[in-house]
Amino acid sequence: MEKGKVVLAFSGGLDTSICIPLLREHYGFDEIITVAVDVGQPEEEIARATEKGRMLADNHYTIDAKEKFVADCLFPSIRANGSYEGYPMGTALARPLIAEEIVKVAKQEGASQIAHGCTGKGNDQLRFDFIFRSAGYDIVAPMREMNLTREWEICYAQDHDIPVTVAKDKPYSIDENCWSRSIEGGKLEDPAFHPPDDIYAWTVSPKDAPDAMEEIRIEFEQGVPVALNGKKMPGLALIRELNRIAGRNGVGRNDMVEDRILGLKAREIYEHPAATVLLAAHSDLERLVLTRSELAFKRIVDDKWSELAYMGLVHEPLFHALNAFIDKTQERANGTVDVGLYKGSVKVLGRSSDEALYSDDLVSFDSTTLDQNHAVGFSNYFGLQARLLKNLKKC
Repeated sequence: MEKGKVVLAFSGGLDTSICIPLLREHYGFDEIITVAVDVGQPEEEIARATEKGRMLADNHYTIDAKEKFVADCLFPSIRANGSYEGYPMGTALARPLIAEEIVKVAKQEGASQIAHGCTGKGNDQLRFDFIFRSAGYDIVAPMREMNLTREWEICYAQDHDIPVTVAKDKPYSIDENCWSRSIEGGKLEDPAFHPPDDIYAWTVSPKDAPDAMEEIRIEFEQGVPVALNGKKMPGLALIRELNRIAGRNGVGRNDMVEDRILGLKAREIYEHPAATVLLAAHSDLERLVLTRSELAFKRIVDDKWSELAYMGLVHEPLFHALNAFIDKTQERANGTVDVGLYKGSVKVLGRSSDEALYSDDLVSFDSTTLDQNHAVGFSNYFGLQARLLKNLKKC
């Protein structure tokens, strides 16, 4: 029985490519519309997805969402010091935006359902499902519903003359946007396996990086990077240039065991040069301009923001409330941060801001603006309860 029209989230990779014939053969859809959303993937990848979508599907859309991704996802993540279990998120930030763009097409086309190529073991299924269900759509997910293996998919693609870029001897799954590049699958699933250097594309090995430190300056306005080395730049251009600079210095690699939303532990490898530098610089600037109480509370807020962002729960009311607090703190996150890049490391060399809660005069050992004798009274009360308790125990 024909099921009408379905919109497929399409990347042009193995999973989504074989979804097209599967949606026809196994699900009976009579019209398949593919949607590729550009959030900073390589140009050749977007071109390949567009070409394959037009060739295999009944209709295809390619949507340029790069600037929207930077403004609506990456800038808020910088302001929130967004990281999950120690690494800057990339894929997680992009998925809800991609899903929202797909929903727009589904509404425009009058589709009955939305499909994706996510497996039943990863995080992306949940991020997509949340957005699609929030928009009132039923979901078709051939990978998880048919319990498919990667080897089966490769054979199926070959049988259907579908060109794919993976093979049985190199079955890596790579996801890339302008903020992050992730590599997983194949032998990388063994956490003890030492990954070959050829899996990396954005970063040189730290041992092959230049022997001299490269110094850069980043300017922030309200927590958002606006200039690099004194040159004002749009967000996307700044991120791409910083990816290039930090990458050639071996900065921005993560090889880790990550806890997925479902509870599975997975070995994940990431490259995120610009993100590594910007998050380090932004966090340092906050320590200059925010109060001790603000910093302490914001660490809690940032952790919860990152957890919700990782899960893709961008419509969770708490997520909006956390953003409101973060937005308020970033009103004073203005200034410049000097950073040194050297063989994989990032070191803040200096920082300055007109909003700084720092006084050279008051903190200087050579200044008498503050009378040191005033600290005696404070010291008399400092730790009073702990001292009382210690004395009671002596009795």
